[in-house]
Formats: sequence, C-alpha cells, structure tokens
Amino acid sequence: MLHYREYNHKTSTEWVTFIHGAGGSSSIWFKQLKEFRKHFNVLLIDLRGHGKSKFSVMKSLKKYTFEAVAKDVIEVLDHLKLSSSHFVGISLGTIIIREIAELNPDRVKSMVMGGAILKMNFQSQLLMKFGNFFKSIVPYMLLYKIFAWIVLPRRNHKESRNLFIKEARKLYQKEFIRWFTLTSQINRILKVFRNIDSKLPTLYIMGGEDYMFLPSVKEVVKDHSQSFLQLIPECGHVVNVDAPIVFNKHSIRFIEQYS
Repeated sequence: MLHYREYNHKTSTEWVTFIHGAGGSSSIWFKQLKEFRKHFNVLLIDLRGHGKSKFSVMKSLKKYTFEAVAKDVIEVLDHLKLSSSHFVGISLGTIIIREIAELNPDRVKSMVMGGAILKMNFQSQLLMKFGNFFKSIVPYMLLYKIFAWIVLPRRNHKESRNLFIKEARKLYQKEFIRWFTLTSQINRILKVFRNIDSKLPTLYIMGGEDYMFLPSVKEVVKDHSQSFLQLIPECGHVVNVDAPIVFNKHSIRFIEQYS
C-alpha cells in the first residue's frame, strides 16, 4: 500500500486528500499543511515510486496506468475507512484525482485542481515525444531539468522549479521511465475528461503564466456546470508553491462550501 500520513482535526469530520504530481512527493504540500490542519482532517499520500512509497520489484514491474495509480489511492481510503474526501492536486496529480472521480464519484466531495492538465498543446506534445525518444538513453535528471525549465521558465518560478528538481532526484531511472510511459495514454484520457462533465464541484486554480495548460482549462470551465476558475496573476504552473497564501485561501473557502 502507498505510504501516507494522516493528521486528525479535533472536531471536523471533513477529510482533504492531497495528490502530488509526477516526480514530486507529499512534501511539496509543506506550504499548505499548517493552514489546512486548522480546518480539516488531512491525508498526504506518496504515489507509487515517489517519496516513501517504495514498491517490491514484482509490483513495480506491473504496467503503470492512470486507473492503476488511482486505485492505489482508493486503497488507502479503504484502509482508513474513509467513505469520501475532498481532493487537492497539482499538475499530473489532478489527472489522478479526475480518474478517481471517474472510477468512484461517490468518494469525491470536491476537487481543487492546481496547475491542472486538461490538454497537451503543441509544445507539450513535442516535449512528450522528445522525452519518449530519449528516456532510455539520456539520464532522467537531465530530461527532468529540461522539462522543468520549459514548464517553469520565468525567474519568479525558480522556487517551484528547484523544488521539483530536488524531489525528482529521489526517483531512479527505471521508475522515471515507468511514469513516463503514462504519457502514451494521456491524450485519450484527457479528451474524455474535457468532453464529460463530472458534475462534481471543481475549482481550477491556475497561474496566469501557465501558458501550456491555462487555455484548455478556460475552455472546460465554460462547458462544465460545477467548474470554476481562480486565476493567480504573475504565477506559474506550480501555484501552491508560487502563491501559497492565495492558493490556501481560495482552496479552503471552496472546500468549506461543500462540506
């Protein structure tokens, strides 16, 4: 089972589960933990192969799919006997949350999607093709640094860029390749997410400088009935690190509406 940490609130019965992105770990939520613990029970999870979620050789060799990764998270909820939770995700973690909503919508009370990925634009498509071609040849940290600079190019993105590079060092080459194989499924699954309205309360928190992923989120919010967009100016892809005070304020306010 995935490694997790739970923080219990004295009076609240509401749970908030945090899902990090590829190459990160639950430690990327350090700017959220203190504030969220004032309001809710909090569950931090390390996805397979990340942080302290180290799998046996046999389990690691299983094919990685978004459904399999989502079921890893559901297994933790089952273990803790949590019938439902609010979810907060960042980057690829938002895809995992939406997959959980597809598999078990009754387990999801609301979704806060930071730096959400809903469509791969031309640049990101090229980036994925480049990575797939070189993933078994080039050291993964070099690839990850290139990705980090392309997705988070500006000076004010430095902290989040450095944080994700630091977290990625905890992976190893084979684990990086297993996660990168998920990109072969991403266009198909994102098309489903764009076309099907989950009708679950969803807050997209996006940086105004998230040029790769913001346009598709704006389009989806127009069409999905329970979806809302909170834009943070002068902020990049990793909004929870770039603008934690604003991110926390809007996330907590949104979750409380559906508690």
